[in-house]
Amino acid sequence: MGDFSQNGIVANLHDFSIRSTEQIEKDLLKFSKERKLELILPCLYSELEGDALPNIVNEISKTKYLNHVIIGLDQANKAQAKKAWKFFKRLKTPFSILWNDGPKLKKLDKELKGIDLAPKQMGKGRNVWYCIGMAIARDEARSVALHDCDIKTYDRRLLAKLFYPVENPLFNYEFCKGYYPRIADNKMHGRVARLLVNPLLTAMEKTIGKSDYIDFMKSFKYPLAGEFSFRRNILPELRISSDWGIEIAILSEMQRNYSSNNICQVELADNYDHKHQILSIKDSSKGLSKMSIDIIKTLVRKLATQGYSFSKETFRSIKATYYRSALDLIDIYRSDAQMNGLKFDSHNEEKTVELFALNIMKAGESFFENPMDTPFIPTWHRVKSAIPDFLDRFKESVKADNKEFK
Repeated sequence: MGDFSQNGIVANLHDFSIRSTEQIEKDLLKFSKERKLELILPCLYSELEGDALPNIVNEISKTKYLNHVIIGLDQANKAQAKKAWKFFKRLKTPFSILWNDGPKLKKLDKELKGIDLAPKQMGKGRNVWYCIGMAIARDEARSVALHDCDIKTYDRRLLAKLFYPVENPLFNYEFCKGYYPRIADNKMHGRVARLLVNPLLTAMEKTIGKSDYIDFMKSFKYPLAGEFSFRRNILPELRISSDWGIEIAILSEMQRNYSSNNICQVELADNYDHKHQILSIKDSSKGLSKMSIDIIKTLVRKLATQGYSFSKETFRSIKATYYRSALDLIDIYRSDAQMNGLKFDSHNEEKTVELFALNIMKAGESFFENPMDTPFIPTWHRVKSAIPDFLDRFKESVKADNKEFK
């Protein structure tokens, strides 16, 4: 059951559990007659063999309002891509699979690399970027939603609520972000959001001063949620980060380009669980350690573009302030967990905070060593300007691959 809280910056749309899923879907079906909806599913082939994605596909197959599903498939050979086609055939909605490791799409990626317009890193950011390109190339959807494929607690109500704010013609929202509690296995999850992002934003505010950007980021209940929905006009100019900072980067783009009146967040679920990343204390190139560094760099770069100056002393101050703020939050989380009968490991929580504090300095070193680093993938508007027929050829290549899979 949600509450009535509003922060005054972006609208919080709650779920009071009054309307049934069927009632919400009935509205979406009516809206979809004039305003088509498309869903983007970025996935790894290995997720087809897990527990989460089969249930996600089964739930999506119960919906009637989707016009098309765009599936970004990573780490699949040809035989696996054909198996993926059979797997997704259980969808009762037309779909396209982007075989990102196939020769046709690799050739197009190489063409973009030749003029420095291709994503520089493999991973979710690259996958999402190409899926967005497909949505633009198809040029049919009025609203596009995106969510991860490792959600263990997935229910089709989540998808309906994610689409509703941007699809309802009486609403002015151009962009919607999902949120939910992260409780599973009788304990709190969401460590990067709880123990890094929230106290880090507080520390940055105390260190460098008030900022509209920091106020905006602090207004989101779960800024690292991988569930978004957009109105179609946003997509050509959207800058996607190629690293783990993709969710923060997308929020940053919304803050830069749109009024807060056009942005909302919606309560998607009473509970949410997905695949958990390892902390990776000894290797900062993996797991939550790498994720934390990427997120810190994304926040710092954004503030730097707004004229804030960062020195080594600034990073030391941010680290010290962050550490104290995070430890204070651990005390609060411990009380919350105890009151609700959850397990709480103070030692592991503090180890995580210590790692994140260390990574603030590592992110600072990277920021100074690579001042010209541009982590954003170019916009699709720029690609179209450089190669006017690229999207048409991209769409045809996807169609040719899919014809071969059948």
